[in-house]
Amino acid sequence: MAGRPYTAWYRIWERVTITDFYQELVIIPIIILVILVNLWGASANRKRAKSWEEKHFPQLDTEFAKIGFGKDGFGKDILWKEKSKNEFTSYATGRQNVAFLHLKLTVLKRYNPIMWFGESIASFLFDSVAAPSERVEATAYVFDGKEKQFVPAQAQGQNSAPNQDSTFDGFIWAIVHKDRMKQLRDDRYDLSLTSTKDHPKLPQWATIMSESAEVTEAMLTPELIQVVTDAGEDLEALIVSDQPIDAPQKLDEIIPKKRVQLSMALSTSDASLALFSYFLRIPDFLVTYAHFRPEAMRKVRATREAEMRKIRKIDEDEKAEERRNASDKLKKEERDRKLSKMSAENQKKFLEKEKEKSQRKSMKRQTVKG
Repeated sequence: MAGRPYTAWYRIWERVTITDFYQELVIIPIIILVILVNLWGASANRKRAKSWEEKHFPQLDTEFAKIGFGKDGFGKDILWKEKSKNEFTSYATGRQNVAFLHLKLTVLKRYNPIMWFGESIASFLFDSVAAPSERVEATAYVFDGKEKQFVPAQAQGQNSAPNQDSTFDGFIWAIVHKDRMKQLRDDRYDLSLTSTKDHPKLPQWATIMSESAEVTEAMLTPELIQVVTDAGEDLEALIVSDQPIDAPQKLDEIIPKKRVQLSMALSTSDASLALFSYFLRIPDFLVTYAHFRPEAMRKVRATREAEMRKIRKIDEDEKAEERRNASDKLKKEERDRKLSKMSAENQKKFLEKEKEKSQRKSMKRQTVKG
């Protein structure tokens, strides 16, 4: 720098003006606004999950021995896992007749208003797109007599409590909101096996999806009718099922896996709590009362057997196709091996014979069709 003259170039305040930063003056506030909205939306969603927890988790605490995912480094219970800023999951276990319970809370995408608005517009324009909503989805996986597979103490004979038979008949039954009925039937393999019928004791907005009328009469208790009526249209679906949600492709995928599922709007009302509490007790009801006459279960078994026959036929067709492909591959390899050992003249004769044979077969097929 020594020897260089001090010029106006060094006086930055003279050659730089505010006009040089117009672009930054626009971009930086937008970035700050996006960050603030994102932080506010994430915080608001956590508060929504927290308010639902404060209303419903005391009931969970009375029903289950363990809730959540252990403790953090400060000894505080980890009740939720935040899968995304609008999706929270929880877990509970340690209850008679229930192996474990899985909870999922889905809230609005407050952290991204543009995406939220876009999904709302898309749902308005296309029936196949669901409108953004806040919901609770709970699934109770029952023991169904398989306690020894889930509880080590029982498997080792260390449990002093008397063993109770937790099995019950397998079936598919649901109370669903009529607005959700078509989507559930299209999306879920198990509900596609049921027939739909309104019930005079239920509100107009609700309907029954069932495999048997006797099952419906047993499941539709006065208490259930009351909690469904009180919950109003917050209830989306209450499902008892032993079949998979996705259509099975193999026979082992159709093995019964009994569970109880509840889907309802996210709410902290007393009616919501009453419905959730009844849902938690359904496994006990099933163990006690879901044992039906053989005549009532005949149609249910027939449906299962028909589905198994379909899957078995598909499986047999796939295996036959694999055998044909393997046979064709062996024939081609044998043909190529023979060709490789022939002279050029013999290869030409061999290929001409193949071509003539193929033409005769083609002409024969055309004659038969004609």
